[in-house]
Formats: sequence, structure tokens, C-alpha cells
Amino acid sequence: MKRRTFRLFLLIAPALASLSLAKPTSAASVNTNSTLRSGGFHFDRTISRPVLENYLSRSICIEGMLNGRGPLTDDIRMITNCGAKYIARALCLWGAENNFLANIERAKKEAPQVLATDPEIVLEGCVFETVGPRVSQIAIPDWVFKDLGQAVEQRNFRYEDMIYPPGQQRRIGNAQVPDESRLETQLWFYYQAASYIDVGCEGIHFGQVEIMNRNDHGNTNWFRLINLVRDYAVKHARRHMVLCNGHVPSGGLMHKGNPILDFHAFPLRIKETPDKPREAILQVGFTDAIYGRSKGGKTFSGWTCEHLPYIAELDNYGRSRHPGEPNAKGEFLWVWGYDEITWFGLQSKEYRASWLQYAWDWVRNTDTNGYLEMPGGRTATSAEMRWYYANNSSDACPTGRGDEAAIRAVWANDTAKLTEKKRISRSSP
Repeated sequence: MKRRTFRLFLLIAPALASLSLAKPTSAASVNTNSTLRSGGFHFDRTISRPVLENYLSRSICIEGMLNGRGPLTDDIRMITNCGAKYIARALCLWGAENNFLANIERAKKEAPQVLATDPEIVLEGCVFETVGPRVSQIAIPDWVFKDLGQAVEQRNFRYEDMIYPPGQQRRIGNAQVPDESRLETQLWFYYQAASYIDVGCEGIHFGQVEIMNRNDHGNTNWFRLINLVRDYAVKHARRHMVLCNGHVPSGGLMHKGNPILDFHAFPLRIKETPDKPREAILQVGFTDAIYGRSKGGKTFSGWTCEHLPYIAELDNYGRSRHPGEPNAKGEFLWVWGYDEITWFGLQSKEYRASWLQYAWDWVRNTDTNGYLEMPGGRTATSAEMRWYYANNSSDACPTGRGDEAAIRAVWANDTAKLTEKKRISRSSP
């Protein structure tokens, strides 16, 4: 145990030092492209591992960008300025049954504005682990029944037929966790995912996939459903493919020994440092962190890996009853009393810049299968910050935290390292 702890210290200590010493590169004269990895950003029907990692290496979360949660025009400017390619949670409808059709129509108008600036960008929609009674007000289109091999009925979705049976139910606010082994849930999830593909999304985040599969032995229903979504993408997506991911505390959503998803996603699992107020680090083995645990196998695209690539994100999940105080009792996953994104957003601009570089380096050095997903816009939970915006402060985004230069600097540093690595490789005999 002592030897393992010492090794972890050796991994963490240099990166911790960078928190106080690192100075982000100037954003004005740097290159953030990740095409120095082979393949660039080209995919069609399937995606190679190098191209997938190109996208993950330039991923940013801008929650609700396509459903009115931020300043769309300024978000587009920020994406271009930073060089982002994968926009996580761009269409983020928590409680999707609320104003679903109106939100879809809005996104259909806004997604083309993003893609017009860079058609290589992947926009992500979300199918979450929650459903509420208002889903019963939504009519099921004929094509949804047909695509799932069911007889067409003239009816609405049935909320009661989506949730877990008594004894298994799990409430989230006024909603419930759906049981994805039930046909009604599959109809609803398929309708959501297909609608997001029609909007222009080429990525789908399926939320906490492992709290919806309690009655799905071997994940056979997840396997079938996600393959049906992929079939729809072949016919309707811009590049005939949709990249599927979800949160996997076990390390992977598996079917017959192989990953169902195209890549994994998981919170960073940030650990506060009680001896350094408000500061925090990353650590292998802290809670259920995914580092070194992403399960691999043969992917949908045909390539095989020991560990599936993944993104690690600054998650949002609320705040404790003691915001700003250390989590001495180990209650839940609070970082100084907050969720990860709120803790991060409340730090000084200088600390945030250094911490992003630290986190990027730590993840890449600890597990080469992982990439830090940059924070761009996300729900926050402090009295002084209800939403985190990475945007530069302006009339368009007056509460922007001004982290664009820091994000761009991290990616520029990555590009510089790749450039140097290629130069050394070419000069070697």
C-alpha cells in the first residue's frame, strides 16, 4: 500500500506544481488543430480510432447550446476561437418530454448555423436517465412503431409503461428513472435519438446507462436499441453514423464481451485537498473514477482495443448543505461543498487556467485512453454563479468567465507536443 501511494504521489506531485507555475500560452498565435494524429476528422459509416481520438481531444461541453441555454452566436464564436470539434450536450433536454417538439424545431434552425462555420464539427444530443408524466402527452409517430417492428397504433406514449415496477423505482425530482428493458422506453428513446439525428447531431449521450438496465440481462436491449439508432443514422445522418456514449461506472456497457458504445464518458471525480483550502486534485482509484478501467473489445466500427477511449468531464449534480466547506464526512462527491463544475467556476481565473492544463496533463499521463473534455457552458449551483460560461465576457455574454484563452492554450500545447514528436520521428535514422 505504501509503495502504491508513493507511486501515485510521484504522478501527482509534478502536476500539482504546475498549478502554481504553469502559465497558459498566448491565444493569439497558437495552433490548436489535432489533425497531427492520422486521419484528420473524416469518417463515414464507421470511425477509425485515430479519428475518434482527434474528436475527443478537441471536445468541449456547451450544455443546451441548441436549446436556448446560452448565447448561440457567441458560443459559435468561442468554438471557432478555441478550435473545438466535438460539442458535448449541445442539445441537452433534461426532462425531454417538456416542450419536446418545440425544442426540436428550434434546434433544427440553430444546428445549421453551427455547422456552417465548420462542417467537421460533431454536435451531441442527449437521451437522459429520467422521464416524467408529461411524456404521456406526446403522440408516437407511425415510423417509430415501424422501425421497432411494432404494429402501428394511434396513441401517445405511456409514462407508466416506461418506469421500473414497484420495488425497483428510483425517483429523480418529479420524474423517474426509466427501465430501458421495457418496449415503451425503447420507443421513447428511439424517437428522441432519431429526432436529434434529424436536427444534425452526430453524437448521442445516453446518460447514466447503468441505472436504466437493472432488468436488461446481458444488455441485450441496450445492444438492440443502440443498433437501431445506428441504422437510422446510416439513412439520415450527415456522415451516415452517430457516435454513442454514456456514463459507465462499471467501466463499460458490454454485450457478449464487447463494448456497445463508441466511446465512454465519465465525471473527472475531483478530490479536494483539505490542507489547501478550495484546491483539488485528480487521483487514480478515488471513488469510482474511470482511469485505467475503461473496458475494451471489438467496437462497432470494427477495430479492437484493450481499453475504449473516453472523455472525462467536469460534472454538475448540485451542492451540499455546507457549500464552501470541506467534505470531511465524505458525503457524496462534493468538492468543497459543490459539484465539479461549480467548484471549478468559483476559482480564480488564474487557478482555472492552470488547473485545466494540470488536469489535461494528468489524464493523458495517467491513462492514454482518456481525454479531458473542456468546460464551455454548464449548469452551476452557487448563489453567485447559476451557470458557468467559458466565454469571454462581453455584451453577448456578460457573465462569461473568460476561459477561452486557457482552453485554447491547453490544446495548443498538445499540438506543439505532437508536432515535436513527429519532427523527432522524421529525424530518427
